[in-house]
Amino acid sequence: MERIISGIQQVGIGVTDADQAFKWYSKIFGTDVVVFKDAARADLMKRYTGGEGHERYAILALNMQSGGGFEIWQYTSRKSQPAAFELQLGDLGIFAVKIKSKDVKATYEYYKTQGVNLLSEPTKNPGGLETFFMKDPYGNVFEIMEDHYWFVNTGDLTGAVCGVTIGVSSIEKAIPFYEKVLGYDKELFVSEGEYPEFKNIPGGTHKFKRLLLGHKRELTGAFSRLLGSTYIELIEVTDRTPKKIFENRYWGDQGFIHVCFDINGYEEHERICNESGFPFTVDSANSFDMGEAAGHFSYNEDPDGTLIEYVETHRVPILKKIGWYLNLKKRNPAKPLPNWIVKSLGFSRVKEKS
Repeated sequence: MERIISGIQQVGIGVTDADQAFKWYSKIFGTDVVVFKDAARADLMKRYTGGEGHERYAILALNMQSGGGFEIWQYTSRKSQPAAFELQLGDLGIFAVKIKSKDVKATYEYYKTQGVNLLSEPTKNPGGLETFFMKDPYGNVFEIMEDHYWFVNTGDLTGAVCGVTIGVSSIEKAIPFYEKVLGYDKELFVSEGEYPEFKNIPGGTHKFKRLLLGHKRELTGAFSRLLGSTYIELIEVTDRTPKKIFENRYWGDQGFIHVCFDINGYEEHERICNESGFPFTVDSANSFDMGEAAGHFSYNEDPDGTLIEYVETHRVPILKKIGWYLNLKKRNPAKPLPNWIVKSLGFSRVKEKS
């Protein structure tokens, strides 16, 4: 079976209070559809959690307008740790998450009224797309980015995740991973220098190489119409030595802990990862259960150790009150789900706008 990458399913965000964070993200980004809330022990991640499993509580939240979601993640068996130093642009790992917007200027003005910590004014990136940067209450940086694809219209100004900005030690060395393993085979811009829009971002006054990647492939797969096209921006700081964002910390600690891709065709995907020199470091082997959702998951690392997750979804809740769950193992994995089924995920919408 061929490998299918349908898009970014979610970005993991480590926080100290998942319910509180969900309310903030729901209000500001419209990620108000709860796919699951689950408390369990993360035994399979011992490689990245000090050799022992830990209890955790997680919420997977989506925005029905389109984009990947947030897996909002909270330790319950230990104290979640922040970085021991101020993270700077170009540090190794996921530094920023890109959020899609219908109207970047209007989103900026709305965020002003909500007291959001705005780090730059709307401007065009080297590829001509309008963007601005902001920071959430937990210290995480987001880039609001112009986008023109929408699955439905809920009235919100933004969708959810349309990409990530990842600090790398060498763009040249990172390209084979992002091109071959993740399928980002389209260069949208290459740029080098200093950037005025970065000046209020920690570390943003340094010099950088930047590469924005997209993909040539047409999106297929069950949730491809909801997830939409995505971007990876690789950023290399050229006039200082970067640190690892998760240096001396565990997976699940505070910040952006992984970016997760929705895939099908696990055997072929594993073959591509192995042949490219990036084998799985964690593999659920068959199926994991998140209480209300189930699937197969695995992780590997980019050349600088940034964690990349892959999930093949087997079951997802549609209307939990009546026990309606969608079994995805019995259908053609390349075929997008009918729009009405995907829209029915919105039955789990929890409005937190007040």
